[in-house]
Amino acid sequence: MLFNYLNLVGNAELIKQLNYAMIYRLIVQQAPISRIQLAEMSQLAPASITKITRQLLKNQLIKEVDAQQSTGGRPAVSIEAKFGHYQAIAVQLSRFHVTIELFDLGSKCLISKRYSLTHFTEQQVQAYLIKLIKEFIEENSKKINQLIAISIVLPGLIDSVNGIVRYTPHIQVKEWALSKVLQEKFNVSIFLGNDIQSLALAESYFGSTQHVDDSILIRVHRGVGSGVIVNQQLLTNHNQSACEVGHIQVDALGERCHCGNFGCLENRVVNKAIENRAKQMIEQGYRSRLTTDHCDINHICQYANQGDELAIKLVKDAGENLGRAVAIMVNIFNPQRIVLAGELTKSPEILLNAVNSALNAQSLEGLRKNLTITCSSLNDRSAIGAFALVQQALFNGSLLMTLLDDKEQ
Repeated sequence: MLFNYLNLVGNAELIKQLNYAMIYRLIVQQAPISRIQLAEMSQLAPASITKITRQLLKNQLIKEVDAQQSTGGRPAVSIEAKFGHYQAIAVQLSRFHVTIELFDLGSKCLISKRYSLTHFTEQQVQAYLIKLIKEFIEENSKKINQLIAISIVLPGLIDSVNGIVRYTPHIQVKEWALSKVLQEKFNVSIFLGNDIQSLALAESYFGSTQHVDDSILIRVHRGVGSGVIVNQQLLTNHNQSACEVGHIQVDALGERCHCGNFGCLENRVVNKAIENRAKQMIEQGYRSRLTTDHCDINHICQYANQGDELAIKLVKDAGENLGRAVAIMVNIFNPQRIVLAGELTKSPEILLNAVNSALNAQSLEGLRKNLTITCSSLNDRSAIGAFALVQQALFNGSLLMTLLDDKEQ
């Protein structure tokens, strides 16, 4: 039997990457922390900790701070992450806008710009995006010490492994190899992902699900999207997608959806559906402060908070339908926390009460016993989801090793 030495080399490199990633993540999340504490928490040998921290210090990813109080002998020096030396550009490509933001490695947004999107073919958007990013870099060159990554999120079916946009609802694409194009233009690490899945990851790193292992984010806007975090990892499959919650059937007698099914969640809870229902009910004679000219989702939530009966009914109905889908996901995934995002969350008390009512009626009691449901703490119109992909690459070691390898060359 022949021994495959290539596998051994590959495994050694992977172990090195995982060890560096583990130590860097511990420093980011537990700082200030000493080398002794790192060895205890990671179960790595002190010599390995010394070697890893030496490399991270050399590459300005961490820094030493004040020595801890001595308990006898030489006092331990504390370490914490150094965020300001490197920067990343995060881009959110939505239906009508391009948001470009500059982040340091501590997730602090340094610059934010928003541009209109009026081109809707692959080549047009690609050329426009490259132009905007180039201008953004030039305009903010004084704040960019060392650019290490550009990350882009957008709706649709995104192959983040191969960097290909396979489908997005607002741009005509055909196997759009966006990562490859941007890599050639800017010569930095490129990350590409689905906007809602990336927002779920951002909640896990920076938002309301930081301290739980298993969570689900559901965002309601023009459609309904979701992202599932299991054991602090984003759940994806062979097709780089998972959990099309918008097409769960919540009303067997409901209207036909664009997917071909009847009574899909999207048909009941997206902004446009709620707004159309508001117009119909006003025209049927329901009394309300809402009018047919002013019944957008923001007005509906505003008046619901002020006690308008029709507005309350609209938010409550949407919440109950959303709760039916949430109950299904709770029965399947048993998360510790569910986060809701989108304009509908501007009426949080009414919405959450309705969701919880449906959830309690349709999910197993044991699975919802320690479950909490809350609204997103992040601005989902920002590009924080795109930066979360950069953070993920630092925490799994792939980007971390790229930085260290580049410096050693």
